[in-house]
Amino acid sequence: MSWLDRIPYSVLVPFALFLTFAPFVPEPHLWEKLQMLAAGTLVKPIDIFDLFLHGTPLVLLILKLLRAAGKGRDS
Repeated sequence: MSWLDRIPYSVLVPFALFLTFAPFVPEPHLWEKLQMLAAGTLVKPIDIFDLFLHGTPLVLLILKLLRAAGKGRDS
């Protein structure tokens, strides 16, 4: 996953934070879509795409942080 190492934190962190919490009012799309997923109502393709769109940067950031932590332990 060297492609993940090439994404700088200076790009990934703001992007992940913005898309995780956008839109800020009335509630973030990611939270709304996760609630729909838990309730079993996430069935429309646009809602599934929205979950993917808003969740991917956060997942990438978490993976990058875990990868960096793993590299630090190996040293």
